[in-house]
Amino acid sequence: MTTWQSACAIIDSCLSHGIREFVVCAGARNAALVEILARAETAGVARVWRHFEERSAGFFALGRTMATGEPCAVVTTSGTAVAELLPAMIEAFYQGRPLLALTADRPERFRGTGAPQAISQPGIFGEHAGSGDIAEWLQRSPWHWNVELEEEFQPGEWSPPSEDKSQRIPLPNFSVADLSRWLREDLYRGLVVMIGDLEPEDQEHVFHFCLDLGVPVAVEATSGLREALVEMALPDPDRMLRQNPPGKVLRIGGVPSGRFWRDLEDLPETEVYNITRTGLPGLARECKTITSPVGRVMKGLGKVEKAGDALDYFRRTSRRASEIENLLEAYPESEPGMLRILSAYASTGSSLYLGNSLPIREWNLFAQHDKPVTDVRANRGANGIDGQLSTWLGWTADLEDAWCLVGDLTALYDLAAPAWLGQIETKGRVFVVINNGGGQIFSRLPRLESMSERAKDLMLNSHEVRLDGWAAMWSMGYLRIQDENGFDKLEPGEGALLVEVLPNAGESAAFWKAWDSPH
Repeated sequence: MTTWQSACAIIDSCLSHGIREFVVCAGARNAALVEILARAETAGVARVWRHFEERSAGFFALGRTMATGEPCAVVTTSGTAVAELLPAMIEAFYQGRPLLALTADRPERFRGTGAPQAISQPGIFGEHAGSGDIAEWLQRSPWHWNVELEEEFQPGEWSPPSEDKSQRIPLPNFSVADLSRWLREDLYRGLVVMIGDLEPEDQEHVFHFCLDLGVPVAVEATSGLREALVEMALPDPDRMLRQNPPGKVLRIGGVPSGRFWRDLEDLPETEVYNITRTGLPGLARECKTITSPVGRVMKGLGKVEKAGDALDYFRRTSRRASEIENLLEAYPESEPGMLRILSAYASTGSSLYLGNSLPIREWNLFAQHDKPVTDVRANRGANGIDGQLSTWLGWTADLEDAWCLVGDLTALYDLAAPAWLGQIETKGRVFVVINNGGGQIFSRLPRLESMSERAKDLMLNSHEVRLDGWAAMWSMGYLRIQDENGFDKLEPGEGALLVEVLPNAGESAAFWKAWDSPH
């Protein structure tokens, strides 16, 4: 079989199995695949994106799986180009996203010889991806299809495949009987619901379940329910739950970002039950887990009995909420204060992406509650900061008025991401970067106080970088905001806008000192 014939069979198989989007990082080794994909795009049977950097391409493709719920393939040449996909494949594994790495390879005889662009590509993603022919893929997690191709080829005839081999992917079976009993038993110990990221189709089911159950909730912005459940939500869940741990925790959706979730590792007396489509418990301790799309479980449970607030969390919520409001008013140019102001603007957009990890936690705690923000995403699978902007651009490629909020190091980690702007919708698109001069999330770690000054410097990665040059490089609009009045000029336009927010370091320090004081 010639290289051209092999390439035709590979793309035909992808199309026949329902893969309609491809992100291409072109090179000599995958040139035949690129030629066929270009023809498939012309024929209207595929959507093809391009980028010069594989790490960004992998995360953009991950974003496309978020947007469509369908598989997306990232197509690379051989060698270290394949290795660049590892971070995105890991994230896709922990999110349970159908990301396909279609990697061209030199023939097997070159492995281990030191020949140019020849590495051991099979199995390179380890446990984070299945591998083999595309026909074996269930499309519930990432997959690696490594294809050996000779470099030279002669383009020939190609036409789209007529056979549709795509199939309905079976969903996992589950029983709600044990969970139903658990929700009724030992309620005197206190039950709290912790809600992580949710798929859009699950939000309404979870909302009504929580209303029926009537217990306190620790709700993440990425659930899309943060504002809708404000009357039941704990305003400072980490503090309130650590002060008085509940006897039972029901986690719904993704793994929560708050500190109390990690504290549960050392609280074996607190029972934990998970409902998650990934099947990952999120803890290394004993707990029970139902693996299923969340909405299916809610339907299976039906209308639940009211469980109430046995530990009287609700009695303390209004006081703590008032204390938070007072702090935000006292320090309006602190990082939390400026985030509160910013959230009023961002809530007017069509969607919001939060880049790990301090922006997520601060949005959960300090953003406005008046206007629902229902379409919120983040890469919370492995909690890394790489590829955040690329993921956002993939997720919102077709959306106007898309907003993202990231930290400065997260932006610096993905400087090539705006290369996508020429291929996607840019109207009303707003990049917001909170530039606090380094990894300030680490300054909040108690253990940092006992470390040497040099060690602290190594942890924080302090810098004095400003981002106006980056905006100019990619022809983005630019606005620098250094005080609360600067937001008056924040106005999205026809093209992408980069907003660099510079909080007052003194006010931020004062805010956090007051925040950490006993209450």
